[in-house]
Amino acid sequence: EGQPMFKKILIANRGEIACRVIKTARKMGIKTVAIYSDADAQALHVKMADEAVHIGPPPANESYIVIDKVMAAVKSSGAEAVHPGYGFLSENSKFAEALDAAGVAFIGPPKRAIEAMGDKITSKKLAQEANVTTVPGYMGLIKDADDAVKISNQVGYPVMIKASAGGGGKGMRIAWNDTEAREGFQSSKNEAANSFGDDRIFIEKFVTQPRHIEIQVLCDSHGNAVYLHERECSIQRRNQKVIEEAPSPFLDAATRAAMGAQSVALAQAVGYTSAGTVEFIVDGDRNFYFLEMNTRLQVEHPVTELITGIDLVEQMIRVAAGEKLPFAQKDLKINGWAMESRLYAEDPYRNFLPSIGRLTRYRPPVEETHANRVVRNDTGVFEGGEISMFYDPMIAKLCTWAPDRPKAIEEMRLALDGFELEGIGHNLPFLAAVYDHPKFIAGEMTTAFIEEEYPDGFEGAVLPEATLFRIAAAASAMNRVSEIRRTRVTGRMDNHERKVGSDWVVNIQDQQYAIQIAADKSGATVAIGGDTFRVESDWVPGQPLARLSVDGTPLVMKAAKISGGFRVRYRGADLAVHVRTPRQAELAALMP
Repeated sequence: EGQPMFKKILIANRGEIACRVIKTARKMGIKTVAIYSDADAQALHVKMADEAVHIGPPPANESYIVIDKVMAAVKSSGAEAVHPGYGFLSENSKFAEALDAAGVAFIGPPKRAIEAMGDKITSKKLAQEANVTTVPGYMGLIKDADDAVKISNQVGYPVMIKASAGGGGKGMRIAWNDTEAREGFQSSKNEAANSFGDDRIFIEKFVTQPRHIEIQVLCDSHGNAVYLHERECSIQRRNQKVIEEAPSPFLDAATRAAMGAQSVALAQAVGYTSAGTVEFIVDGDRNFYFLEMNTRLQVEHPVTELITGIDLVEQMIRVAAGEKLPFAQKDLKINGWAMESRLYAEDPYRNFLPSIGRLTRYRPPVEETHANRVVRNDTGVFEGGEISMFYDPMIAKLCTWAPDRPKAIEEMRLALDGFELEGIGHNLPFLAAVYDHPKFIAGEMTTAFIEEEYPDGFEGAVLPEATLFRIAAAASAMNRVSEIRRTRVTGRMDNHERKVGSDWVVNIQDQQYAIQIAADKSGATVAIGGDTFRVESDWVPGQPLARLSVDGTPLVMKAAKISGGFRVRYRGADLAVHVRTPRQAELAALMP
């Protein structure tokens, strides 16, 4: 049955997704070919692949997305198949056509499916024909502003005015009345013409309390099609996903089954093969509406792999080689819960401005797989590597899995706590703050979560007092270790342990706590405000990551020495923690 498995595949991409595909190919015993631009000569995907072909200057439009250059690399390497990853040429039907003409397998869907789903209007018509629920709206193109007002009234306000060739949030406006519909039509039209060279506009109902939930489908070339459940992707900033999870905390079994069945129907209607994703917008009453289909592997595919146990890249390769799917819908159960955090080189304290430079320190948490927890980190960078201005600023996708949602969130918090990332601005503190947010914890998020909860951008998290007590206890124990070392260094040979007093004052986040510390062989007991905390740790001064245990639960903080204390970064907060003797504290209070 089918063709024999490929011996060599070329990955027409870079960064973390290229590394991800190489891992599976290696596991399957398939040789890999990387392509790279001048900027990526030292990149991780180039080091990981069996061979690499240089394809041009740094800008993607002079290297990674030039079809002729990629085809030349395919020919010179003798690759029998190409995996396009996501972005770049992954949804380019001309690229699929060029591969076809050269007799090389495209590890993705057929050209006609890419074309049909690539146009928003065509895809919506096809969806309706396949009995997929679509957002109420006007399918034809809109002539002028008067026409736009008339149609908006038929659909019913609020409406979304959007560009047919749109993407990335460009050419989209929301109108709540006739005046806004008139203005929105004109500004969307202008923006669409500038961004896409295509000013076709259509109008649809704007869904309130919207969630972005998508269904992963997988189809072979023998007519078999399954859905691998859903991903919740509502945590977005300017239409860019930041945190994804699987399953969704909002769906019930009936809605999930209905969305899955419709997604499979749509895939089969366009003769789809390979992995694809059908995106839906879901309102507060669990009404769902088709948004679009992504005819490629999604950035957030790992969360689906973690809850189903299926390697999607492996299945894509097998389908492209003509194999049948080895499982049926009834075999695809949801096991546990998975979270994904996208780590970006962007500064959350400066309105998420992209940040470029060298990763002076890059120590992700250790990847591990146990019966009750998994930590996975998909990355394309390494310590000492450069984040360049030419490509997407994603550094890594940190994923955790556990048997239920609260545990998966807790695993993610601990993994973020221990993720060391220095040298560039990054969104790690922001991610940590979201995982502690009450609305997120309750699973009550819409696509407006970030703009509603952080309207003025991210200013850093304010930690609750219970957390401050834990940090104060930890800092006083760390300070004690530092003080003992300091008194030893000065060369006094008498009993220095005795020199370190038991009474201290800790200042943290505008709070002042008087503490008493008593140390013994295995740790220290710290009394604060009527409570006592047991602190154990093997931290030594100078270690950037302080791993402690406070009352038996882990506390992992980034800690650096400052005058009279520590700079502590923890759970989205960046704190100056001062530990002083009572006398020093009195004097410090008098300082301007």
